[in-house]
Amino acid sequence: MKKDNISTEEELDCPDAAPHEPCFGKSAGRPRAADKEAREQALVHTAAQLFMEKGYSKVSLEMIAREAHVAVRTIYVKFGGKAGLLSAAITRGRARFFSDMTSLETDMRPMEAILGDYALRFLELVSQPAFVNLHRMVVAEARTTPELAETFYDAGPRKSREQLGKFFARDDIKPRLRTDLPHEFLPVHFVNCLMGDTMSRMLFPPDHQPSHAEIRRQAAQGLDLFLRSVVL
Repeated sequence: MKKDNISTEEELDCPDAAPHEPCFGKSAGRPRAADKEAREQALVHTAAQLFMEKGYSKVSLEMIAREAHVAVRTIYVKFGGKAGLLSAAITRGRARFFSDMTSLETDMRPMEAILGDYALRFLELVSQPAFVNLHRMVVAEARTTPELAETFYDAGPRKSREQLGKFFARDDIKPRLRTDLPHEFLPVHFVNCLMGDTMSRMLFPPDHQPSHAEIRRQAAQGLDLFLRSVVL
């Protein structure tokens, strides 16, 4: 259905203050898929920046909509609200490091190679300043804003644990692992071996951004510790 020659889909991308004017000089009509994706990415990026600058609980949908030049109802329709925007930001940030990696369920390389690849990507992700800032924000606001902690966990740690859990349950991987360890223990133990005291150090301003060589060394040491403790 159209309203004043602007499609409903396009209207959702326009600020409430100007419902009869195309946004950003767009011509009336259904936006192209590439344009829609670019606008969604811009919206997610704007929301993420505001969360990091002001804190999740202090950012309103109206503030995000104003900064991103969209209608508040656009956020509800596309993302369901603030939590959906945060989840999208975490998911897209995570995809930068894992999207080109073969699925852990189908990768037929040796177990050590697969876990080594995953370990390096994982540590590169959590070493990013954006992740460090996000973690600090979650810790600071988790008690007063449970929605924030739940969204962070579901989009990040839970996804990692589920992926690793399916990998360790593979028919060709499971027989190589100790049978006296609970299956759900393995993903957590693997991540803990990689992280060491990284989570604690994230609470303080970093002395420096770890170099690629330092990250590779930490990944190799963490993987070695894990393999020595669980492989038969």
